[in-house]
Amino acid sequence: MSKPAAAVKPRKSFGQWCKSMRGQQIICTVTFLIVPLLLLFTFTYLPFFKMVEFSFFDMRYIGRREFVGLENYIEVFTREDCFQALLLSLYYMAGSVIQMALALLFATILSFKVKGSKFFRGALYFPCLICGIAVGFIFKFFFTHGFVLDTLLSWVGFDIDTLPYWLRDESINNIVLVACSIWKYMGQNVVMFIGAIASVDSTLYEAAEIDGANAWHKFKDIILPSIRTIVVLNLIISVSGALSAFEMPYVVTGGGFGTSTYFVIMDKLAHTDQKVGLASAMAIVLLALIMVVTWAQKRAEKWLDDRDSRTPKAVVKADPNTAAQTASARPAHAE
Repeated sequence: MSKPAAAVKPRKSFGQWCKSMRGQQIICTVTFLIVPLLLLFTFTYLPFFKMVEFSFFDMRYIGRREFVGLENYIEVFTREDCFQALLLSLYYMAGSVIQMALALLFATILSFKVKGSKFFRGALYFPCLICGIAVGFIFKFFFTHGFVLDTLLSWVGFDIDTLPYWLRDESINNIVLVACSIWKYMGQNVVMFIGAIASVDSTLYEAAEIDGANAWHKFKDIILPSIRTIVVLNLIISVSGALSAFEMPYVVTGGGFGTSTYFVIMDKLAHTDQKVGLASAMAIVLLALIMVVTWAQKRAEKWLDDRDSRTPKAVVKADPNTAAQTASARPAHAE
């Protein structure tokens, strides 16, 4: 006997499909995705591709365009102001290293039982909550000759007339601006380091104390290897910020007296001189520099990880006598 043919399900109309569970799921997914993707393309990817296109033209915002090929990119490295701005980034890179070192120091101290640790955590992070423009105006009046800093120094015996012009003296003004940036952004690194240090197993500290390790050994052999990923991440963010420093020199000095960073020069060329093509080329070069620095740091991290994996790790066993003596030396209330 032949089997009866399977009943063919009737094809759903578009209205029925929209009312079905599967159709409603797809419609909701597409609806919620298409809006953010459209906004992302309109305000991120499309301007980026247009900027790449503009970098090959000699153009203003309004007017005719002239295709110049790679001339804008060549001019970025041959213009004296652009090249000096790139060299000036070394100041901010050195400042980022100092910022990381100070953040590690404060984070390590505040991660353990210290009186007033919550207050100092908040105090260190508070500058990050202030708008960068407001911080720039604060330091502008703080370092202006004869104002706040000079008045404070005069109270301790300095002669105001002999004090340098902190924002006009080209031998120190960039160092002053880098110090302002360190004060503004160090709190963010401190918070990230404290969170990373909190994830370290506390039994490692106890074992290190039994073996007679001091605070430096705990930091070097336990804390730093455990938070290496966060350190590299913060270093990438700090170096990227050093290459694109803008707020402090723009607000405090207006880019004058040899303080024009790469971003300040780019802003001037784009909005004051109307050299849109050259400014676009500068932006592409900055993106390439940040990508190269990020790649180099990631390669360095990978090399360190490979070296550590190839190095045989010695198993340190605690001396039972030392452990017994340490346990007997503890106060009774610690048990």
